[in-house]
Amino acid sequence: MKPQARRGDATTSSRERIYIEHDSVRRPFMRGILVHSLMARGLAFEDAYASANAVRERLRGRGSVTVEDLGRAVQEVLRERSLPEEAARPPVGPTIHVTTPAGAAPFSKGFLSQSLHAAAIEPNDAFDVARDIEAQLALRGVRDIDRHELRRLAFHTLERRFGPRTAERYLIWRRFQEPDRPVILLLGGTAGSGKTSLALEVGHRLGIHRVLSTDAIRQIMRLMLSPELVPAIHASSYDANRALGRGEDAVIDGFLAQASIVSVGVRAMLDRAVAENSSQILDGVSIVPGLVDLAAYAESAHVIFLVVATLDERSFRARFESRARTSNRPGHRYLEHFDAILKIQDHFLELADRHDIPIVDNDSIDVSVLSIIKHVTETLRKAGHFDVQELLA
Repeated sequence: MKPQARRGDATTSSRERIYIEHDSVRRPFMRGILVHSLMARGLAFEDAYASANAVRERLRGRGSVTVEDLGRAVQEVLRERSLPEEAARPPVGPTIHVTTPAGAAPFSKGFLSQSLHAAAIEPNDAFDVARDIEAQLALRGVRDIDRHELRRLAFHTLERRFGPRTAERYLIWRRFQEPDRPVILLLGGTAGSGKTSLALEVGHRLGIHRVLSTDAIRQIMRLMLSPELVPAIHASSYDANRALGRGEDAVIDGFLAQASIVSVGVRAMLDRAVAENSSQILDGVSIVPGLVDLAAYAESAHVIFLVVATLDERSFRARFESRARTSNRPGHRYLEHFDAILKIQDHFLELADRHDIPIVDNDSIDVSVLSIIKHVTETLRKAGHFDVQELLA
């Protein structure tokens, strides 16, 4: 004799099962999936679990319900429990797949929001747009969507929320995911200006995985070349003049002597990126305007050069003071050589002006990241003469 089924027990008979119908497909209601869906939309586990239980009780005995009925039940429960109703969107339904020439993959808000960063919008805004797109697809009952159609939907959603210029930036960067020549972003600037932090964050948002620093190039050169042979690279940029036996007034001379040596490695990295057709970001104090002939790469790469600076002297000093307190890096050494660092920054600014290179005033990393992404996409727009309808095709 079979044990009597009890409500909420794993032995509940199939006659008491709840089924969700969508596009002629009948699937069993899964409380665990609803809990996961509610948590993904911002509810705490306890609220999501209790709400899913309440939804199940509300639907019990009805046998089969539509996905729209499920959505309404979720909204009613959330309203009664004074929880955000937007957590109910989109209703739980079949997995959406994105089709490409290589096959199909499940739709991911995370992957989509990552690609939307190229529009130079905040990460929270990018995720909201991705969630909006997911809701549109769910409400339309879409199960499969072509990659190009998803791109068009993303463009129009961005256009509606942020305007055409922002939407076009997204399209332009999508075009460069399969480039005919690489995009190479160079971030030059003095020690402590925040170049590396910006390079890593911009690389993350644009999906550029090759992010390098001239510090690594210099370290390799130090292993290969002795201090007696090349003294300049065995010192910091702000005291290379001492390694060369020069006085305090020769800070710029020492800095340029070191940068000119390391620039050999910079050119090698550019050559490698071109040979492999691989986009990259390269930052460093040795990326100095005028030291590398960028015209030589005009036909083989999109090279975009920016100088990073911190123009507010008090903010600049405070950054080193914070580093001295909280980091293992020798922040006190930067403070001891702060005047030399300022001299090098002034020289960077002068060279940037002379070579018509834009300057990023890195007072706020969030603002600077968006500024750099905008500059990259706008530069590519001018270089490519893009037609929006052609990119949407």
